[in-house]
Amino acid sequence: MADGHRLDTTDTDAILPDLLSLTAAALPTVKTVFDAARAAVRARVTDGDRVSGALIEAEQTAAHGLAWLATYRESLRQMQAWAQRLTDQGQFGEVESLIHQIAFGEYLWQIYGGIQMNQGEIVRLQDMGLSQDDMRALMVPEVMRLCDAGNTQAARTRLVALMQDRMAEITVGHTGLDDELGMIREQFRRYAVDKVIPHAHDWHLEDALIPMEIIEELSEMGVFGLTIPEEFGGLGLSKASMCVVSEELSRGYIGVGSLATRSEIAAELVIAGGTQAQKERWLPGLASGEILPTAVFTEPNTGSDLGSLRTKATRTDSGDWVLNGNKTWITHAARTHVMTVLARTQPGTDDYKGLSMFLAEKTPGTDAEPFVDPGLSGGEIEVLGYRGMKEYTVNFDDFAVKAENLLGEQEGRGFKQLMETFESARIQTAARAIGVAQSALDAGIGYALDRKQFGRKLIDFPRVSGKLAMMAVEIMIARQLTYFSAWEKDQGRRCDIEAGMAKLLGARVAWAAADNALQIHGGNGFALEYPVSRILCDARILNIFEGAAEIQAQVIARRLLG
Repeated sequence: MADGHRLDTTDTDAILPDLLSLTAAALPTVKTVFDAARAAVRARVTDGDRVSGALIEAEQTAAHGLAWLATYRESLRQMQAWAQRLTDQGQFGEVESLIHQIAFGEYLWQIYGGIQMNQGEIVRLQDMGLSQDDMRALMVPEVMRLCDAGNTQAARTRLVALMQDRMAEITVGHTGLDDELGMIREQFRRYAVDKVIPHAHDWHLEDALIPMEIIEELSEMGVFGLTIPEEFGGLGLSKASMCVVSEELSRGYIGVGSLATRSEIAAELVIAGGTQAQKERWLPGLASGEILPTAVFTEPNTGSDLGSLRTKATRTDSGDWVLNGNKTWITHAARTHVMTVLARTQPGTDDYKGLSMFLAEKTPGTDAEPFVDPGLSGGEIEVLGYRGMKEYTVNFDDFAVKAENLLGEQEGRGFKQLMETFESARIQTAARAIGVAQSALDAGIGYALDRKQFGRKLIDFPRVSGKLAMMAVEIMIARQLTYFSAWEKDQGRRCDIEAGMAKLLGARVAWAAADNALQIHGGNGFALEYPVSRILCDARILNIFEGAAEIQAQVIARRLLG
């Protein structure tokens, strides 16, 4: 796709002239290719005049490729919106310009040549049914110029040089957020630096629960009630604020950044599906942190197939309920006060329609004795990373639940109630991924500046600085996609696709950043004493929980295909 005008890799003036005009002109071309790909995939998965779920399953590569293509298209759209906002505010400087052109140069090339779904799988337009002739739609001068001169060694080297000059800045480039959110970021960055980062690696190595002191301090800072309405004791802030807080706390340690996730899910469940009495009973305690919740959904043989859950809730003569069954991968189960439990209440059903949601009260346990209530047992699952809250199996054996703790006081609505939390949960997970990726960048650039080989700092080697540059660029891409999802949620608009895209991309970016940061450390990165080894382990889970990457792509594809 070269047009004969290559940028000299020694050129320090690495920014393309008329950059915003070039990127704006590229977007309609991407839409043309996306529309063609969607039509081609839809033709493959249509049976008669209806899109077939079975055919989508059979054509997973094409369908999931379409989801990734849509994610790249939306990413570029949001990067353009970000660049335009900063331009209007007079903040689109050299760092931001380099990030923008590298982002477009790299993602346009990947759209043409193959999108990296993960480190082992590349999907190409041909996989979606497009021919070489169809792909020629990308060969317009603006796209060719961006591909040829956008992501070059000169641009990457210049970006990293600027990053070194601005190490005191919290983010690489302006984020485009308003002053209030910027102040929130500064507050939680300071907290993470002072209270989390000095201890995070020891917590990880010791497989220790995050100290209650941290939870109490976060409670005082309002973390658990961030988005809960003020009338119920929360701060009533935006989902965008949740993103900033989650990002900076996860940058310190993903376990700390994830503490509020369970409160977010539980509060969303109660706000969307609870009765007025349940809102008044549960939300103030969730907001203050006095009530710590845990989500109890997954079972040993179901994974993402929640419709096949077997845990049963049976009504007793008194009108109360008893739970029987087994759950697994339950985060922070020991020290919590309430479990949001998805269970089958309608005998003879084997799908989503027979499921109900319960707010099952429990007594907080300890690390030594996690479960102390009658009818409740379980044990710790040892894991590679994401250790600060611990993972558990949970077993119910006639475990008692009060009648008034059936969410919404209606049976059979559990799955629908859970679905209403997915947007916020995935936005928050995307923000956690950005934080982990930023942590990897912090570790990578710090080591590259300190370590010398062959008489030179590691950062002076192009393949090292190139890794750091791409970390910074992709973090900003994932960040803008995540903020857009949060803004859509704040406006009350459906954003399941956008939230899914943010989570899908953010998880890949976090893993790539962690892997590259470890590579920069060389052999030391493989040593447990270096925090980057923990960051790699923590990053890996992001492609699995809150919707595995394959499930996430499947959900996006089904929505795109109708």
